[in-house]
Amino acid sequence: MKRDSIFFSGGIIAVALVFFCIAGFYSCKISYSFTGANISADVKTFSVLYFPNRARLINPTLSNDFTEKLKEKMQKQTSLKEEKETGDLIFEGQITDYDVRPMAIQKEDMAAQNRLTITVRLKYTNNKDHEQDFDRSFSAYEDFSSSMNLNDVESSIVPEIIEKLIEDIFNATIANW
Repeated sequence: MKRDSIFFSGGIIAVALVFFCIAGFYSCKISYSFTGANISADVKTFSVLYFPNRARLINPTLSNDFTEKLKEKMQKQTSLKEEKETGDLIFEGQITDYDVRPMAIQKEDMAAQNRLTITVRLKYTNNKDHEQDFDRSFSAYEDFSSSMNLNDVESSIVPEIIEKLIEDIFNATIANW
């Protein structure tokens, strides 16, 4: 008789444990993504508005390249649908700086390297949670040999800088880093 009551009470404990595990599983909402995106379930759309180039030094294709790369990142890394202007998430702003400065000064005040820096001001609006809205600048750069002219390296380093900027913006907005 004692032996049966032990199995019975052990069975009740096992059933209770399974019940609490199942209840806990269904009551918790776990959000994960293989792309790093951390998007609320009620966010369905995004809009990327054109980023005009307001820098003193103008790269004629930079605005279009940057805008299209940001759209492409959102399309590839999220399941959100793109809308022209009224998305749940809105990315807008401008390119504020495109600047080359000497770096790594050598003897006789000669630069061994130059640095191209691009700065983008982003106004991010989350129409589902305005506490996540912000307006801030992002900068990225690439160094190149001072023996080369900017025109010689621009086509290879600008895409790298754009990629860094897009990644930083994605992490600050979608991945919430």
